[in-house]
Amino acid sequence: MSDKHNFDNSLNEVHQSVDVTVPKKGLRKFLPYIGPAYLVSVGYMDPGNWATDLQGGAQFGYKLIWVLLMSNLMALLLQSLSARLGIVRRRDLAQANRETYPPMVNFCLYVLAELAIAACDLAEVLGMAIGLHLLTGMSILAGVCITVGDTFLLLLLQRYGIRRMEAFIIVLVATIGASFIIEIILAQPVLSDIAAGFIPTPLHGEALYIAIGIIGATVMPHNLYLHSALVQTRKIKNDEAGIRRALKFNFIDTTIALNLAFFVNAAILILAAAAFYTTGQTDVARIEEAYKLLPAALGTKTAQIVFAVALIAAGQSSTITGTLAGQIVMEGYLRLRINPLIRRIITRLIAIVPAVLVILIYGNDKLDDLLVFSQVILSMQLGFAMIPLIHFVSDKKTMGSFAIKLPIKILSWLIATVLVLLNLKLLYEEITIILMSDPSVWIKLLIGVGVLAFAALFIIMTVYPLINKRKTQTEVLVHMKNKPLIIDLVSPPQKIAIALDFGDRDEKAIAYALAQGRKEAHYFLLHIVETPTATFLGSSTDDYETRDDKKRIELYVAQLISLGYQASSRIGYKNRVEEIVRLVTEENADLLVMGAHQHRGLKDVLYGETVDKVRHRMSIPVLIVN
Repeated sequence: MSDKHNFDNSLNEVHQSVDVTVPKKGLRKFLPYIGPAYLVSVGYMDPGNWATDLQGGAQFGYKLIWVLLMSNLMALLLQSLSARLGIVRRRDLAQANRETYPPMVNFCLYVLAELAIAACDLAEVLGMAIGLHLLTGMSILAGVCITVGDTFLLLLLQRYGIRRMEAFIIVLVATIGASFIIEIILAQPVLSDIAAGFIPTPLHGEALYIAIGIIGATVMPHNLYLHSALVQTRKIKNDEAGIRRALKFNFIDTTIALNLAFFVNAAILILAAAAFYTTGQTDVARIEEAYKLLPAALGTKTAQIVFAVALIAAGQSSTITGTLAGQIVMEGYLRLRINPLIRRIITRLIAIVPAVLVILIYGNDKLDDLLVFSQVILSMQLGFAMIPLIHFVSDKKTMGSFAIKLPIKILSWLIATVLVLLNLKLLYEEITIILMSDPSVWIKLLIGVGVLAFAALFIIMTVYPLINKRKTQTEVLVHMKNKPLIIDLVSPPQKIAIALDFGDRDEKAIAYALAQGRKEAHYFLLHIVETPTATFLGSSTDDYETRDDKKRIELYVAQLISLGYQASSRIGYKNRVEEIVRLVTEENADLLVMGAHQHRGLKDVLYGETVDKVRHRMSIPVLIVN
């Protein structure tokens, strides 16, 4: 299968890797569906939430609990819509956008999605660094640099499959939840004051800024991409009953996971309100300040340790979902698949650079402001993920009977409208502040162009699906439309190259090669000598191993000739990949046959990945024999 076709599946490595079609009874029927929502939920309790929740609780007491509750309900609805898109259409949000919008709009949506992921990753970097600083005394700058190392954690977890990854995340979520149960018990908040916080109050100025930061931290745009892909890791029965069962169990899974996230966020805000607001310390705006003041406020140093451990767990769990979301948007929008390690390092470096610059220029005092700002950026991107999603799940042509009903559609658009209006209000206030501080013509011009571009993209994105006259296809557009096959017959291979490593797979590779060309083809056997001597001397090498290799390949050629086949051989030296490509090209072979070792992980690093590297450089067919 070509790389092009691999893009049809979201998260191809784990696509439909969990089979839920096997009939089970009772609770065991539900358990295989548990997992995707927990990976999504960690984004709702990442360090960015901590900064906004701490500032909200310290400055305004319990007054913003209702904002947390409303944002959690919004998240529940939007995540259920995201799961519905993935389950019914088997498309993630990025793929659906690519199929619907023009290329330029898609590119802009991709850039905004990457910006949201970078903002989220920035929060994770800072949270991890602050947590390590609080627990070990390590400098925050060193902690920021160390976070590059967690790029390898995701790769390790992916080797063991999606279920192991989900189990790891659930353990981290449980750690965070248990930590805050302990914190709430120590804080002993007044229950009547907490209850009063569920009553909505007007939002202005700083309260509005914090509230939108809370919404951005809770209803995260990149999580809508993530959830629509993660539900596709379940292999379901592709009939109405199977889809309905998947929708039902995923909604239950989402409800449980997001309510746990709400508990964590509410616990952070309540902790800040009980420990700082009620004691008059309303200026506590930094995670580090909160950590230092907790023993005095709660009467025990245990609170500090629990707080730092939970912060590290939150940062580490969120880093996994950020990487997966990045992979989804890059593959969905650009149809570009790169090495997961490279993808992760790029994302992490984009987050580390602003963090390092802020530390070097302003010191640690501005880090929490940077955290809150990252969450506001997330909130500003939310409309560009929400509105296409609502369009897609409302479309009866592609969703059929699973399109959302009118009441849910109205509620979805109402939520989208409220969030967009809140963001516009915040944008207006921030622009006003900037213009008052620097009323120069260039600043006004730059802001004006930015606002017009932002507005134009938003209008096109919202209206385009409604006025688009092209027939929307359920199938991915990378496939050609149905048409009769026109096949040019291919001549049988006249010269077949066989790469040998003198292992136990050589006989099988030769057998498959003979089956392709029979006695009409010429068989060209090749082997690469990789001894230390060969590395330096190349074809001048005359050590014991090289002599033995030459004798062995000549023996193979003699045996093939005795059986009535045409055969010849050549030996290559130094670089395995380079030499195979060179020899096959020089001999003008029509087909290359190679054996695969089927090793993974660390063995790929130790022994190399010859097959993949060779096949990507060959213009002739390559037959891989496992």
